[in-house]
Amino acid sequence: MSSRLRAEHVYKVFGRRPEQAVERLRKGADREELRTDGVTAAVIDASFAVEPGEIFVVMGLSGSGKSTLLRMLNGLLEPTTGTVSFDGQDLAALSAAELRTLRSRRISMVFQHFALFPHRTVVQNAAYGLEVQGVPRAERERRATEALALCGLEGWETSWPDELSGGMRQRVGLARALATDADLLLMDESFSALDPLIRREMQDQLLDLQKTLHKTIVFITHDLNEAMRLGDRIAVMRDGEIVQIGTAEDILVRPEGEYVASFIRDVDRSKVLTAASVMDTAPRSDAADCSCPTATPDTPVEELCALGARSGHPVAVLDEDGGLVGSVSLERLAGVIGDIPQDAEAVACDAGSGDPKGVAA
Repeated sequence: MSSRLRAEHVYKVFGRRPEQAVERLRKGADREELRTDGVTAAVIDASFAVEPGEIFVVMGLSGSGKSTLLRMLNGLLEPTTGTVSFDGQDLAALSAAELRTLRSRRISMVFQHFALFPHRTVVQNAAYGLEVQGVPRAERERRATEALALCGLEGWETSWPDELSGGMRQRVGLARALATDADLLLMDESFSALDPLIRREMQDQLLDLQKTLHKTIVFITHDLNEAMRLGDRIAVMRDGEIVQIGTAEDILVRPEGEYVASFIRDVDRSKVLTAASVMDTAPRSDAADCSCPTATPDTPVEELCALGARSGHPVAVLDEDGGLVGSVSLERLAGVIGDIPQDAEAVACDAGSGDPKGVAA
């Protein structure tokens, strides 16, 4: 299976003589040296591939280069050096007309601030991308209505944007992207303007949709918890560079460097890690012989805490055929998220405080 999207040694430099600035960067100059000369190195030597059906999250603080990188992924910005290719086609080799067609038909954007037209109804907003494509009105409204239903907005088609909550307006933006049936969705801080409860609902919505639609998605965020919840893989950016790429578990268990390690200190490990990442793959003998509670490799650690504490036994990890593939002891869980009360009926693991608390079963 070939990658849907690929970036290879991509640099983006703003200012005078950008190609010379890239050469300086390659020879070891840093961003600050270039900045004193009035040159901004926004993206430095970025390389990655995004596979079909993957949610690839780019995470970084403000100024890390993530939004500039995103704009190179659909040809809005051209790399100073390096290549960005979509389905094997170098975007820099496309004409302006070909890029417009690509962006209108195969790559859709979902913005942070909704970008809805106030004078258009919900269904008209959702159908806008299809209108740009020249799809007949009846067809585009049918497809927009279907997309709205997927996003939980059935019955709101004739409403106006100012009649919707922030979360509902963001759902319209998502429906607009889905209606075009684009191969790639680029989501730029799409949920960051929402309050925490609605933001989590939108994350749930996206994950539910992905189970059915299997879209290829590049999702930009500054929030590590959001990145770990949504991403199949995560690229962490700092000062224009990608400093680590991996799954949520890779980054949490094997951070590369102090910068990444500092990010993960306050992450609730019990909600990110799974049985597969903490189990002993040489199962303890009592896991097979006793009446141990069972879990799957995908079971979150927070559920393992409750299972193990209630039973007082290790948790047996079974594959989809019911075969024993590992076990997780209370001692192992304690080593991951803190001490677990052996006599607790159930345990709620709170890695943010580092102190799991016993609760009633």
